[in-house]
Amino acid sequence: EEFKNYLEETKTAQGYYNYGLLSNAITAQTPPLPFDERLATEFTATKTSGSGTSFERVSETNVQVKGIDEPDIVKTDGKKIYFSPEIMWTYSSRKVAPPYYKEPKINIINAFPPTDLAMDGEINNTGSLLLTNDVLVIFSYQNIEGYDVSDPKSPVKKWNIKLNESTSIVTSRLYNGKIYLVLRNYIDEYNPCPIKPLTIGENPLVIECKEIYHPVSPVPIDITFSAIILNPISGEIKNKISFTGSYSQSIVYMSENAIYITYYYQESVFRFVSKFFREECSDLLSKGILEKIEKLDGYDISEQAKLMELQTIFEKYYRTLTNDERLKLGNEMNNRRSKYYNKEKRNLEKSGIVKIGLEKFEVTATGSVPGFPLNQFALDEYEENLRIATTFGERFGGRGFGTGGRESANDVYVLDKNLKIIGAIKDLGMQERIYSARFIGDSGYLVTFRETDPFYVLDLSNPKKPELKGELKIPGYSSYLHPITEDKILGIGKENWQVKISLFDVSQVENPKESDKYLLDESWSDILNTHHAFLLDTKHDVFFLPGSKGGYVFSYKDDKLKLIKAVSEISARRAIYINDYLYIIGDDKIVVLNENDWEKINEMKF
Repeated sequence: EEFKNYLEETKTAQGYYNYGLLSNAITAQTPPLPFDERLATEFTATKTSGSGTSFERVSETNVQVKGIDEPDIVKTDGKKIYFSPEIMWTYSSRKVAPPYYKEPKINIINAFPPTDLAMDGEINNTGSLLLTNDVLVIFSYQNIEGYDVSDPKSPVKKWNIKLNESTSIVTSRLYNGKIYLVLRNYIDEYNPCPIKPLTIGENPLVIECKEIYHPVSPVPIDITFSAIILNPISGEIKNKISFTGSYSQSIVYMSENAIYITYYYQESVFRFVSKFFREECSDLLSKGILEKIEKLDGYDISEQAKLMELQTIFEKYYRTLTNDERLKLGNEMNNRRSKYYNKEKRNLEKSGIVKIGLEKFEVTATGSVPGFPLNQFALDEYEENLRIATTFGERFGGRGFGTGGRESANDVYVLDKNLKIIGAIKDLGMQERIYSARFIGDSGYLVTFRETDPFYVLDLSNPKKPELKGELKIPGYSSYLHPITEDKILGIGKENWQVKISLFDVSQVENPKESDKYLLDESWSDILNTHHAFLLDTKHDVFFLPGSKGGYVFSYKDDKLKLIKAVSEISARRAIYINDYLYIIGDDKIVVLNENDWEKINEMKF
């Protein structure tokens, strides 16, 4: 009943999220790894394929944190490639025939040695994939399934989880042999709990009302998040935790120690407008109007009802004024509102943050920061602190009262292990928004954009006094940043509607430079949508990116970007390497290149 009563209170509230759920924070931390270890994208081992041929070098999915795998459409163990294509429509050569739907299937390909490239098996499903111990886990729209692929010619379904109609997957991770799954459920106003987000076999998972964490203060919420630990071998749920939040701009970041989940919320529009009238316009409005606004603030009615009543009060007052008085009032309020907004802007849009410690799998801290993060790369845990880059100023609206003069800005905050803000860099890229972010050790890199691409270099060595050290303004923008070495950052984005690749030299933090750039004759690359499409091979000093016209291999030797191989006639999606062979995977075929001379070794159509 306590949770249901709380939900009743939230119907009339809007404002600040404050979870008040703090328990003892995890203190055991994994020491930060050296640069090359933290960002490694391959596993090295001497293994033997079924043919007896050994392989020593196998790429992994490009992920944010080494050792924490993320679902993607391609996975490999060095022997097999598992590829989950998108839904396809096939067109007949006859113009009168309509396109027909081709059922997507997961392809299991014998990959090594490349001369034996062949289709080994299929699974009648599609979705994002995780692979561990010969078990392929498939995340589809309303199902999660685990398949035993030890015999790829005859995959066997081991377990199945069906999601509730109101349940959706936010994301998942694979770490230390466990799957960490984050789900969200819309709250049913009439039957809010218990919730049943999923069913395993015939057994629904039941989360009782008393198990759902919620803020202490009543605030508007529409989502219940559930974080779940799943055994990928058996499909068994090992642990779970649920808490309330909002659907908007939910970002999940996972470190070796914790899962961080963010959610976006806005300050009460009524509170903003009524406070503006009382604090900034007391000399413009009559005493009676101000008293009515203050009285309205205390009413136990909904936010929408308060706004409608406030508008009625103001309109009645406005009709009592002469035309001269109306003209003066309008000008005065517009100017004051602009100044007031800029003074209050960091209180109007915020992101709540919930930290779930992996050791006991419980909420260990909660906090909030102004604005909202772009994606998972806008968050990073380092030496017990969380760094987060946010944008604000674009979303808050006054619902008829306006927010004249507002402008967007970007901040970077450092929070301690209890998610309390201990340091900040503010007002980066005024009137712009963040397009990409990357934190590496004591440094941070940020790209904002509206007309030009400011590339910022941040010094985060003192978490209580983070500093902006360098700035570079160039055309276009980078929407993905990838560290090549300690002082070389690769940026992939767009300039003048073309895919742009930039190589940044950050060896002199106060004077970053664009060492080289390359404009590709492409309007789009999957890397602009997902970092999983990027592949770096440090042994050969090359990287791969897919395009709509083909796949591209670039060298970055001697601080120069050089296109060393272009593969046409393939709708390239991903690439992997096994030993010194590069496998370019497209929607309808795989092309294998020898990385020593870049000649084609083999090709297989699906």
